This record gives sequence, C-alpha cells and structure tokens, in this order.
Amino acid sequence: MNLSGKVALVLGSVKGIGKAIGLDLARAGARVVYTWHDWPESVESLGREAAAANPEHLIVKIDLLETEAVDGLLRHIMDRFGRLDVLINNIERGGMPVVHGAYTRAQWDLELGTTLRAKQWVFSAALPFLKQSGEGVVVNFSSIAALVGRSGPASYLFNEGYAAANRGIALLTETWARLGAPEVRVNEIMLGICETRHAEGTRGWGLLDAAQRQAILNHTLLGRTGRLDDVTAAVRFLVCDAPFMTGSVIRLDGGYVLGGEPIMPMPKGVV
Repeated sequence: MNLSGKVALVLGSVKGIGKAIGLDLARAGARVVYTWHDWPESVESLGREAAAANPEHLIVKIDLLETEAVDGLLRHIMDRFGRLDVLINNIERGGMPVVHGAYTRAQWDLELGTTLRAKQWVFSAALPFLKQSGEGVVVNFSSIAALVGRSGPASYLFNEGYAAANRGIALLTETWARLGAPEVRVNEIMLGICETRHAEGTRGWGLLDAAQRQAILNHTLLGRTGRLDDVTAAVRFLVCDAPFMTGSVIRLDGGYVLGGEPIMPMPKGVV
C-alpha cells in the first residue's frame, strides 16, 4: 500500500507505541487520526509532532470503553476525510502485578474491557469503511503474556487477566481476517517487553530492582528490550509490504518466549 492520501486510525496514540506508529505513518503520507483518553498532559506535544509529521491529521478525545461513542468516532472520521484505510488496534490495559498487586474487580474489568471489548467495537464500526477502501489493513496488538502468563521473570509484569485477554486477541484476528477478506487484511503483532510497553518508560519497569530487570534480559535471546523503531518497522511492513498476509501473528519479542537458556554441547552418544 502506498500511504499517500490514505487515512489511518491509530488507537491509544497520545504517547508511547501508539504515538510512534501514528507519526511514522503520517511521515509516510497518511492522514492520521490519533485518539486519546488518559494522559492529557501529553496532548499538546502530540499536537506539535503530528502537525510536523503531516498537517492533515485529527486528534480525538474518546473513551473507547463507552461503546456508544464508537460510531460517532467513525462518523467524525468520514465527515472529515471521507475514507478509512488503516486501523491500528493498539488500545489495551495491562495491570502489572508489581504496580497493582492482587486484582480488584474494577482492575479486572478495566483490563478485559479495554483489551478485548473496545477492539471489537471499533473493528465492527470500521469494517464497512475499510472494505470500501478496497485495500484496508487492520493491525491488532497483543502481548506475549498470552503465551507465558504470570510465570518466570515476567511474573512481575504480566498478570493472569491481562494474559487471558491477550490470548483472546488471536481469535479476534482470525475471525476478523475471515470477515474482512478479500478487501481487508487483518494481522497481529504480539509484543514482547518493549519500551513504553512493560519495559523502559513504564511505572512497573521502574519498580523492578536491577536483578529483576536483568533476569528478564537474560531470558530474552537478543538480550535487550524492544525499541519503538522495532515496532514501527513491523507495522509498516504489515501495512505496506505484506499484501498476501492476513490472519497471521508476528511475535516481536526478541526471543523471550523461546527463553535465554543455552543449548548444551552435543554429546558423543553411545552408538
């Protein structure tokens, strides 16, 4: 896909990964709709950077847990730009055990409602317009918490509700790929421990001591956390350079799921 003149909706884009994705798509020519709900102190800087990346943009304050607001968001986009080509389903809530401790009902409901329900409602409202594009693209974001749960060195970062919600995203990706085909491609990026998403730039990472952080790095084959440019490159690939890919999951985790344990030397054997 050539992004010049296309319209991309990037959820949860006031800062961190969502913001980096939105700005990267804007620099490539897309007219980006950025959404935000929390962190109002970050909106002013987003406005400056979004205008520099592409003056044709829109910043919308919306609580995507309020499902009745979603149709209004899509109407606003169509009124302003007349089309929608890309949906970056970045919205989520991850309650780190090191931050929240044991679950409360409110925290559980917030995590599952944001990570699953909000994605479903936005996709359903966006799908007719993505189909009209003829080459629509959806990128769902999930976490390796879906695979590792609250175990190992990441036990401080992933809890079971967040893990369960993220395991459900794979089903959404597969179902939506069927619903969208052939006009809309739907793929998923399963993130490992990245800056602004569980690692540097998050409150939870700062609460870990040096030994706890090192244990996570030791468990990661590439020996580092993910960077924002790792994520934006993967998104750009799925949006622009993967026209025959749909219903797929890219695991972007530096090898955390495989684990950092070494392979033992080949034994001589007994035969």
